[in-house]
Amino acid sequence: MSIEIDLDGTRALVTGAGAGIGREIARWLARAGASVAVADVRADKAAETCSLIVDEATGEAFSVVADARDDAQLEGMVAEAAERLGGLDVAVNNIGMLGPRGSAPLLDLDGEAWRDVLDQNLVLTALSMSAEARVMQGQDSGGVIVNVSSGETTRPAPGLAGYGAAKAAINHVTDTAAVEWGPLGIRVVAIAPGTTLTETVAGALPEGYIDAVVASTPLRRMTEHDEMGRLVVFLASDLARTVTGGLILADAGARLSRSRPEFPENPA
Repeated sequence: MSIEIDLDGTRALVTGAGAGIGREIARWLARAGASVAVADVRADKAAETCSLIVDEATGEAFSVVADARDDAQLEGMVAEAAERLGGLDVAVNNIGMLGPRGSAPLLDLDGEAWRDVLDQNLVLTALSMSAEARVMQGQDSGGVIVNVSSGETTRPAPGLAGYGAAKAAINHVTDTAAVEWGPLGIRVVAIAPGTTLTETVAGALPEGYIDAVVASTPLRRMTEHDEMGRLVVFLASDLARTVTGGLILADAGARLSRSRPEFPENPA
């Protein structure tokens, strides 16, 4: 007996899908047969992701360009995706960043830095979730919302306190939404990659730090881009139909390590 995950007919929205983890999530959902709205603030990057999906002759894809930091554009992004897809079965919220001063010791984080990192992670994710849930609650099939969190929420995060706190708050909102929206047929789950060499991370971290990350994990490896995509495909399928709430870590066991690489003070 073989088991295949078939998401044919599934309507999915992936934010921050122009590159990195978001792009791979969009590609894997499409490979499983889903139609995917590829959302990003960068029109050229969103188009690149759509082209990759089309070239792979997998599911359908189209781009939705919006700056989610603007409330009206965020609402419009979800509305446009749902309208063009004919509904919304899966939504992956991959919006988040360190912010211009997100990597700094606690004593150097002023009010502006805190508000910036909280807005661009917690607030954008929470508002996206609500907009998506309003679409899903009107559907007999409900839906699945997946929030991309971080392994930094599971341990102290020297130099990344603001980012870690914002992502930890996303974990809490995920659990609350799972309870409130469960009766509506909406599952809500948070996932957390380990350190992943996206274009941004690869260009910001020195080689020695990357080697230290690998050495510190029980599996002696980093998280690959596509591994989060595979996890989302599972969560979007009926194989995970009783999975809601909580944080699923895909970090090569980094949270179990007694050693921790020191994050560079100025990675840019």
